[in-house]
Amino acid sequence: MRLKLFRAALALAIGLNLLLLFCAWRGPNGSSASCRPPRGLPGVTVLLRDFEDFENDLLGTARSFASLAGPVMVVAETPPYPPLPLPPGVDLLLLHPEADQPPPHPELRIRTRHVALIPDGTRALPGLLERMRKALEEDSTGATRMVAAPVGPTPLRCLDLRLEARRWTARYGAGTPGSCGAVEGPAVLLLRTRDLFLLPFPLARPVPVALFLQAALRGWGLHIMAAAFPAARRPPLSPHGRWKSQNLAENRRRRLMGELGVKLEVLANGQERWYGCGKETPRCFGTVHARTPQYLLSDRWTPPCCLRALRETTRHVTEALEAAGVRYWLEGGSLLGAVRLGDIIPWDYDVDLGIYREDLGKCRWLAAAAAGEAVEDPQGFLWEKASEGEFYRVHYSRTNRLHVDLWPDVEFPESFLVPRVPMAFAGGTVMAPNEARRFLELKFGPGAIENPEYPNP
Repeated sequence: MRLKLFRAALALAIGLNLLLLFCAWRGPNGSSASCRPPRGLPGVTVLLRDFEDFENDLLGTARSFASLAGPVMVVAETPPYPPLPLPPGVDLLLLHPEADQPPPHPELRIRTRHVALIPDGTRALPGLLERMRKALEEDSTGATRMVAAPVGPTPLRCLDLRLEARRWTARYGAGTPGSCGAVEGPAVLLLRTRDLFLLPFPLARPVPVALFLQAALRGWGLHIMAAAFPAARRPPLSPHGRWKSQNLAENRRRRLMGELGVKLEVLANGQERWYGCGKETPRCFGTVHARTPQYLLSDRWTPPCCLRALRETTRHVTEALEAAGVRYWLEGGSLLGAVRLGDIIPWDYDVDLGIYREDLGKCRWLAAAAAGEAVEDPQGFLWEKASEGEFYRVHYSRTNRLHVDLWPDVEFPESFLVPRVPMAFAGGTVMAPNEARRFLELKFGPGAIENPEYPNP
């Protein structure tokens, strides 16, 4: 009898260990719900995520929300420094993996159906988190997936948010009640725990921006509460603290945009924030194979920073050629873009110009390139002979290899160039063949203008 009991206990222990190993192998994204802690508990888990290690109100905020008797967690990559004695009932949730510890799985630490992300310096208001939860759950349309409540006396401003993934661009505008995609102003954000951890970057910072952008990709609705949480009375940051805070915020935002694939934010006031390549950085994509940049395989178009650099390079090159008396004209896909859009085709990655070979010596930079010397002009553009053939290339900079190609051949009736005609392109006016439609159909066939052969021009 004892032997049978021993064998049964041993079998049970082995079974439990196998189950634990299976759960660890499946990881947090596995489909087996039985391996996870239940998320059916009522209430709201409060997450304190957006705070700095210096000049913060973390203890005051934590104490205030701990008084509501619900779960409160301070979420950080590493323990706050200088060390803070967290109030009773407040847990520390660390996100940074440690080599000698199991991987962190924050989604396994939260048991409640709902979470609220609280900005630093917020004070609890009894009953308001529950009202936010009811507003979320009582939405009959099911469109609302997030609820926002202001912190402090200033009402939140409703913003429209469109994330144009193909163009690497996030656009904000004035929103209308019932169709907000984001808010302006400090806010507490409440959502279902399962929704939060469906996101690829659930706890990225800055928290509101990260959540709004990821929600916009999924078409999630945002409900705004009129009732506000009190804000703590805090002394202003010291000059050094303000400088440090601004730098950290900018770096976090830039890192977030890189993770989400956003190169350009257009704010509601029209201001632009750029996160892509520049004169001193490499372009956003590597070597192009089979005339197809890697981003096209992900159904994206040329990043806006790259298009901006191409436009700037085009204007610089055409001005230099005109000043030197070099006859040039738009060629190939660039001419197609000019006729269709007055601009570079959104998925093109270079600009093509034709030039007369006998004019090469008129431009000192072209003459140097023709002699085999790569030369950088005073504005930092690099002129060189292309290694792929008998043509020339002008790069945005020595570091950033976005370029304009110059083709010194006339492989068509010269009547198309007598005369050349001005045409709007890339934010300026450049020279182009006359009878552009006939020229393009000679090169690409009938209907070339009206029928783009994506991803070709």
